[in-house]
Amino acid sequence: MNMVQKIEHWGDIHHTKSLDIVRIGLGLLIISKGIAFVSDTGVQQEWIIQHNTLGFSGLMAVAVLHTVAFAHLVGGLLILIGLVTRFAAVIQIPILLGAIFFVNISKGFSFLNSELWLSIIVLLLLVLFWVVGSGPYSVDNWMKTHRPKP
Repeated sequence: MNMVQKIEHWGDIHHTKSLDIVRIGLGLLIISKGIAFVSDTGVQQEWIIQHNTLGFSGLMAVAVLHTVAFAHLVGGLLILIGLVTRFAAVIQIPILLGAIFFVNISKGFSFLNSELWLSIIVLLLLVLFWVVGSGPYSVDNWMKTHRPKP
C-alpha cells in the first residue's frame, strides 16, 4: 500500500457525518463564487489587466477567468454531491492559492480583508476534504455500497 492509499484509507475511517454538512456548504460556496465569476467577467478582466502581475493579455485574462469559473462550477457541484471529492478538491487548490497570493494579499493582510480570510478558510477546507474524502452521505459512498456483486 503506497502513501496515497494509506492517506485515503485513514481519511475514510476517520470521517464524521457532521463533516458532510461542511462539505455541502463548501460546495455551495464554491458554486456561488463560480456564478459570481460568470456574472462579472468584464469587471474581473479589467482588474486582471490593470494589476497585470503575471503579464496577461486581454485574451489570456478571459481564458483564465473562464477556466476558473468552469472549475468552480463543476468542482463545486462535485464537492456538493460528494462525487470524486478528492479530485475536485485538488483541482480547486491551485485556484485558491492564486486567489490568496495574487488577488487577496494585494488588498492588504488585515482583519478587515474578509475575502482573504474566506479564501484561506476555503483552502484549508479543501485540503481537509482532499485527505478525508467525501464521507458517508455522498454519491461516492452510495456507489461503493450499491456495487453490483458478480
